[in-house]
Amino acid sequence: MSDVAFQGPKRGADRAVLLAHGAGADMHAVTLTTFADALADVGIPSMRFDFAYRAAGKGAPPRTPVLEIELRAAAERLARHTGVARDRLVLGGRSMGGRVASMVAAVDGALGLVLLGYPLHPPRKPEQLRVDHFSNLTMPVLFVSGTRDTFGTPEELTRESAAIPGRVEHQWIDTADHGFRPLKRATGLTTEQACVQAAVHVAAWVGAL
Repeated sequence: MSDVAFQGPKRGADRAVLLAHGAGADMHAVTLTTFADALADVGIPSMRFDFAYRAAGKGAPPRTPVLEIELRAAAERLARHTGVARDRLVLGGRSMGGRVASMVAAVDGALGLVLLGYPLHPPRKPEQLRVDHFSNLTMPVLFVSGTRDTFGTPEELTRESAAIPGRVEHQWIDTADHGFRPLKRATGLTTEQACVQAAVHVAAWVGAL
């Protein structure tokens, strides 16, 4: 984990947010930077980071246990940088990054979880659900997903997230796909504009925890 980006106040906050990237992206993806900007606007520090495989220029991620180790190390680095206690961190991220964050939170705990485009199952394989750890998520969880996401429909996510003991909230990006790209002819919004709208809600949600 060589590349990181901190935003927001370095000291004085009572919570901080870790944002992990998706499998095919990095920490500079607009679907992460927009949310970090919104958090900074309300005085909540955040940290984005590149998993080691991405920092090394590799295209495919390693096994999930390796990613979990890296995410735990990133959380510790964020806690040290901000002075925020580990149990006051909100873990989250995009797609794969969000899934890894949720798996770590299921074991270690967290103040909350922000799952941006949670990959409930591979496209066209609804039987391969990634929900075994949901019953251990006792913290509040916010899912932000597009209504056209092939990794999990609104109906599927609503049904499966009912197994989460913690308080669950869903925020839907109208007509958006897994990459948060809405149908512009239907909404008039670009991907960045849709992300900005969603990010404002995420920042308010984190602030209210």
